[in-house]
Amino acid sequence: MRTFLIGIFLFLANPYSLSAEIEDIGPAIGSKIPHNLSVKDDQGNEQSFNTVVGQKGAVLIFYRSANWCPFCKNQLIDLNKSAAKPAKALGYNLIGISYDAVPALNKFKVKYQISYPLLSDEGSKIIEAFGIRNEEHKEGHFAYGIPHPMIIVTDEHGIVKAKLREEGYRNRPEVEVLLETLKSL
Repeated sequence: MRTFLIGIFLFLANPYSLSAEIEDIGPAIGSKIPHNLSVKDDQGNEQSFNTVVGQKGAVLIFYRSANWCPFCKNQLIDLNKSAAKPAKALGYNLIGISYDAVPALNKFKVKYQISYPLLSDEGSKIIEAFGIRNEEHKEGHFAYGIPHPMIIVTDEHGIVKAKLREEGYRNRPEVEVLLETLKSL
């Protein structure tokens, strides 16, 4: 029964079957990612897509903030506990991306022992390039530049293979849905 329910949920979360209520944002399935992810990680080291991608691809986790968003914090912790190792075993590396500064990312990563890199997109250039900036917050607001939370799965060449997203910022795709998606690619 659980497998059946996961299958139904995977079908509903499938980017090809997004409901009309959830706006399809971000790069199209089959397109190349629009930014090479050249930014600093949580340690202050320069990274790029080529330095963080796994053998088969990458799981790009766009989230609002590891500094102030409780839903994001829970998502990042859950993914660390339940998805990082299985995804790596399937050939995919998890990569978190937010507008947070390096010190905030480092503090969060150390506190919760996050095993995957968190990239600092200060200025939201990656978020803008991907077309996923939440436009509800105007310039000058502390949340200006945050993305709509979503997960984008790529292959090892940066081609978008899947997009997972829920309506609103409180709900995030379940770990089981992500892992089933990776297994199906």
